[in-house]
Amino acid sequence: MEAVDRLIADRLHSTVPLVGDVATYLISAGGKRLRPALLLLVAGAIGYTHTHRHTLAAVVEFIHTATLLHDDVVDESSLRRGRPTANASFGNAASVLVGDFLYSRAFQMMVACGNMRVLDILADATNVIAEGEVLQLMNMRDPHLSQDDYLRVIRSKTSKLFEASTRLPSVLMGASPELESACAEYGQAIGTAFQVVDDVLDYEGDHTRLGKNLGDDLREGKTTLPLILAMQQGSAAQKQLIQEAIEQGQVEALPQILDILNETGAIGQAREVAYAQARIAIAAARQLPNGPYQLALQALAEQLLNRQT
Repeated sequence: MEAVDRLIADRLHSTVPLVGDVATYLISAGGKRLRPALLLLVAGAIGYTHTHRHTLAAVVEFIHTATLLHDDVVDESSLRRGRPTANASFGNAASVLVGDFLYSRAFQMMVACGNMRVLDILADATNVIAEGEVLQLMNMRDPHLSQDDYLRVIRSKTSKLFEASTRLPSVLMGASPELESACAEYGQAIGTAFQVVDDVLDYEGDHTRLGKNLGDDLREGKTTLPLILAMQQGSAAQKQLIQEAIEQGQVEALPQILDILNETGAIGQAREVAYAQARIAIAAARQLPNGPYQLALQALAEQLLNRQT
């Protein structure tokens, strides 16, 4: 990870000062670096040691950071990781354009690996992520979103980059189709679990630890899994209250909605969906060669379920 961080810092350089200022502002805010960490863990598990693993770990972090810059503009977010968002600090135009810079820099870097399948996987992932963002935009303030449609969105906008991150080492190494499939399945499942827990924390977490405002999803009119399950389990009056809150972005209704989530058990049910995905990830990890990296991948799937940030 130290090698990846050095590479990130080096490739953020631009002759246009504002580009580096905005990108560095967001990346230096910290974050979990989860996608590059997963790529490195899978590389370790299957024995891939070429420095291309560092390059691609930086690439997936750049792609992820670009999506964050664009997301915060679309969502009109003001807080991320406990600090003002880049768009709040530098403006929407700068955030969008620097996001574009990070996408193009990521593609410059992946070309250096000289592998067409790498380009294919990351180009496809970037396209699917964009489709997922548009799907989410279309679903805003729609309280009738089904659980299947919700999962379709998060598998596009979140899980796809996790899947690409864990697939890439096996592609670079020329692993068997079976091993490549196991690596990809791990990423897809853990990415889905991660996003479900993230959506749960929007109603259950501690905003001082999360680094964002509780109820942001409600304010933006996002119909996430806890709300879907609460509407399925709640009374007609409770369902109507949630529907109206989603349609109007009524964050003032958050205390009542929190009561409904607790009364219906929707939070626990949503976590069960995440647990099921984590079990899939653990089963996929066990198909990788035995060793400390494989054990770390299993442990990470378990730990993500209990995170509070």
